[in-house]
Amino acid sequence: MIDLSTAIAYIAVVLGFVFIPGPATLLTIARATSSGTRVGIATGAGIAAGDVFHTVMAMVGISAIIATSATLFGIVKYIGAAYLVYLGIRAIIEKAPTDPTAGALAISAGTAFRQVVLTEVLNPKTALFFLAFLPQFVRPENGSAMVQLAVLGIIFVMLGLFSTVVFAVSAGRLGGFLRRNPTVLKWQGKVVGGIYCALGVRLALQQR
Repeated sequence: MIDLSTAIAYIAVVLGFVFIPGPATLLTIARATSSGTRVGIATGAGIAAGDVFHTVMAMVGISAIIATSATLFGIVKYIGAAYLVYLGIRAIIEKAPTDPTAGALAISAGTAFRQVVLTEVLNPKTALFFLAFLPQFVRPENGSAMVQLAVLGIIFVMLGLFSTVVFAVSAGRLGGFLRRNPTVLKWQGKVVGGIYCALGVRLALQQR
């Protein structure tokens, strides 16, 4: 089991990571602002689910294969980037509802969850992050490395989910006001789509 001093240091570092605005934060805020708090929280949950996958991959060593294979890294990276750009283009060309008071969501919580899970799973940079970051806090004297990696991964996922929920609730409240403005309603899909496209390009340009 992880000792107290290691756990405190790890939690402090992770809190710094999850509350510094990054791709996960941008996706959560964009979805919460355009489609409401529930969809924002579903987006955060999807990111967390993807991070659980990468924790398991780090535990069993599959992430190590991605780290050492340039071909596999490139394949996974470009699939993930293409999927993000696809989501962005679809959001840009979708017609906004003409009645801003109708209360229709731009996307359902279930759809948002599924989209983000796939996006996060297909991000090799996340796999490499977990592979490089988690082992730094594993101590041989604390027992099974597999158990320690599992605990570290769960802590990361829970803190990350907490941060995205905070951002989603804040952005969702703001979005409720903005969506009553017809001009904002018209452009919100294009803004969200632009963010997705930008994140896809960013992922495609990332180097190992």
